[in-house]
Amino acid sequence: MKNQCLDIWSDLPYDESPAPGFRPVLDTYVLDGQKIRGAVLVLPGGGYGFTSDREGEPIANQFTAAGFHAFVLWYSVAPHSHPQPIKDVSRALCLIRENAAMWHIDPDKIAVAGFSAGGHLAASIGVHWDKPWLSGIPGLPGNGNKPNALILSYPVITSGSFTHRGSFENLLGLEPSKADLQMMSLETQVGCQTPPTFLWHTFEDEAVPVENSLMFASALRKAGVPFELHVFPEGVHGLSLATAETAWEGTGIDPHVGSWLRLCLEWLTNLFRQQSWNGFDADMSEMNVLK
Repeated sequence: MKNQCLDIWSDLPYDESPAPGFRPVLDTYVLDGQKIRGAVLVLPGGGYGFTSDREGEPIANQFTAAGFHAFVLWYSVAPHSHPQPIKDVSRALCLIRENAAMWHIDPDKIAVAGFSAGGHLAASIGVHWDKPWLSGIPGLPGNGNKPNALILSYPVITSGSFTHRGSFENLLGLEPSKADLQMMSLETQVGCQTPPTFLWHTFEDEAVPVENSLMFASALRKAGVPFELHVFPEGVHGLSLATAETAWEGTGIDPHVGSWLRLCLEWLTNLFRQQSWNGFDADMSEMNVLK
């Protein structure tokens, strides 16, 4: 496996002044061999105030075990604000495509997987990748930032009554404009440009209510975009893999909720096959997935 830590804005403009010394980086988990594979870009959560280790490498390891190349983006958070995080994920997607031949990646089979506020960022690139305000930025050529699939785990979505206020305050500031709140309330931005999406949430989530996933799924339905949605009856926010590996302070282990990973891998495998990519032949029965 090729593990690197890449400065995504190396030799390109990046404003460090909000957080001197911080640079967004991309960790690579590129499988060995010549086989052309799909890839998953992982965006950890943290309310746009930090990025969670529990939703980074452990997730990437599961996707590589299933036969995908994987990447983890440690993107800009507060005091950086919008649009820097979405610029970061745009640049990461472009960087992956720029190196697709060397890394043996199918550039048309790249999913973005986000958790909590990382789910908001993943959904943001899903609905905004083609917006004019992302064009003309050095390092973002053409449509190189287009995701081919979204995986949203207990995502922050809405700025309305079911919002996670802290995420929006970190992203947009304490007094955001109505226009910015509307633009980043992602259930209002879904359209035919949004890629197929896998979502999961828990009914008991009190930090980011399940309505966030329900509203995004409803918008996908109205736009005619295929999706798969799973709502588990129990479980707190931020469960990640819901296994001992990602547990914290003795909590966060739930085998039933942990089944989201198997369901997601089945969905993503089928989606990429349906999109007529003949190079991918993963056998779900042989996938080394955490049980």
